[in-house]
Amino acid sequence: MTSRPSLDLSDPSVDPFDVAAAAAAVIAERTGAPRHDIALVLGSGWGPTADLVGETVATVDNTDVPGFAAAAVAGHSGTMRSVEVAGSGRRALVFGTRTHFYEGRGVRAVVHAVRTAAAAGCSTIVLTNGCGGLDPDWAPGTPVLIRDHINLTAASPVEGATFVDLTDLYSPRLRALAREIDPGLAEGVYVQFRGPHYETPAEVRMAKVLGGDLVGMSTTLEAIAARQSGMEVLGVSLVTNAAAGISEQPLSHEEVLEAGRDAAQRCGELLSAVVARI
Repeated sequence: MTSRPSLDLSDPSVDPFDVAAAAAAVIAERTGAPRHDIALVLGSGWGPTADLVGETVATVDNTDVPGFAAAAVAGHSGTMRSVEVAGSGRRALVFGTRTHFYEGRGVRAVVHAVRTAAAAGCSTIVLTNGCGGLDPDWAPGTPVLIRDHINLTAASPVEGATFVDLTDLYSPRLRALAREIDPGLAEGVYVQFRGPHYETPAEVRMAKVLGGDLVGMSTTLEAIAARQSGMEVLGVSLVTNAAAGISEQPLSHEEVLEAGRDAAQRCGELLSAVVARI
């Protein structure tokens, strides 16, 4: 009797791209779509976006797909959705949650959704997050395009002597397209810390000295994996709170969720318009 190959991402002998291919095969079977065109990863505050992108044709529980786990953070959905993009005939693969680096499941798990999207046929990925803003003019609920990032996790999804060029990682073409739709969009540099604790005021000041405008706990590792897989990347942060030391108010995850609820309509309309034109 032949044993089934291992699909455990934590096993160093397992090729993570093989697990992504197996996951993409399950998604194709469960959704009835042999391929998807665009992927979206929805961070805190971005949950309602999928409803505005188009009609949900199929929903798949994360736990039914190799390499995925249930949502670990409040405000995230533990499912992925196959959405028919309105009027285009294209399919979007929408992930309602992500694996965060601070969950301790390893970098492979963090970027598994990205690699699965690439294996499913997606050539473009939209990465969203909720984050702290360093510019006091960015009120909670402000969407900001990511033009570059600083990865302070001391980790990379790229394994071995594989050299990936990150110049223009966050697509200038897609950022320009987003600004055509919403000319008021600001741009900034996103700084990823490991988390799960919020940054101290001193760390926020450090991020600003380094050139950062936004601070959070996700996105950069996913973006690197997307570039390695040849995908075009659009990153959009939702400023859910002023970063530590910018405001006198203490930080809380409930504040993040509240800001997301308040901004849901604008963010959803923005991304649905962008996806329709990609």
